[in-house]
Amino acid sequence: RRWGKTRLYVAVFSLQPETYEKLSGVITKEEIKKAYNCASASMSRLNRTGARLMHKHGAHGATDVTGFGLLGHARNLAQCQKEPVDFVIHSLPIVSGMSETAKVAAKKIFDFKLHEGFSAETSGGLLIALPKQNAEAFCQEIEGIDGAPSWIIGDVVTGNRTAKIGEEVRVIEA
Repeated sequence: RRWGKTRLYVAVFSLQPETYEKLSGVITKEEIKKAYNCASASMSRLNRTGARLMHKHGAHGATDVTGFGLLGHARNLAQCQKEPVDFVIHSLPIVSGMSETAKVAAKKIFDFKLHEGFSAETSGGLLIALPKQNAEAFCQEIEGIDGAPSWIIGDVVTGNRTAKIGEEVRVIEA
């Protein structure tokens, strides 16, 4: 699923005219509608396929990304692992147009903490810890079944049971 987007889409979609003016030149009303529809489709996607494939591909743990944002849920998941590990997030999948919109909104309207990993979500998707050698096959299989992309967004490294956004984070506009 696409993380780091749902709350921002809903907020942008429901803007009052004077608030939209603050974002003019960054995103069009048509782009807002497209982002809103993408978020709605993502939020209505069931986790049944993901749950089945987690068993098949040997997942170590999983959580749904909601109110604590991607980084908050990654930290919670890291704390529950048997071994002392950290999750280092190197990629942030964000629906097209929302990355730049979030940057402008942070200065003019409200800081959603999207790029910091703390944007609260409404059914933001699954964050799954998989064996590295199984991750690509999982992504390909779930996309083949559900028709929606998934991404490998980070690495599990020896650590202290926490999570962080890597220094060279890549935004995936999807």
